[in-house]
Amino acid sequence: MDLVKAMEAAAQGMKAQGTRMRVISENMANAETTGKTSNDAPYQRQIVTFKNILNRQSGAHDVDVDRIVKDNAPFIMKYDPSHPAADAKGYVKMPNVNPLLEIMDMREAQRSYEANLGVIQMARSMLMHTIDLLRG
Repeated sequence: MDLVKAMEAAAQGMKAQGTRMRVISENMANAETTGKTSNDAPYQRQIVTFKNILNRQSGAHDVDVDRIVKDNAPFIMKYDPSHPAADAKGYVKMPNVNPLLEIMDMREAQRSYEANLGVIQMARSMLMHTIDLLRG
């Protein structure tokens, strides 16, 4: 039944967005994580990429996590000569995590998750109405 396929596709979308939310949470948690010395690299932001896959069993196109990759944006240099990871000029390499960008990404992931949840709830409601019609 097509409603079941819709529910499966939406569930796959929720799973993918859940992974995205986990990675964004890791980025936020490590936004201030520096190296221990000036030669150590700080935390590097991660990005989730998605891919479209054909579900051969249902014939539907589902979304799945393709990869989780490191963001190659440059690290932020912060002047803090008292920090143990400061270089000879007093600068510390900070993670390339922008909290504002992470919050925007989290909201987008949340909206996508909620939209997929709405699809599941609507399909379930339609299935229940169909069962009620068949009973009566």
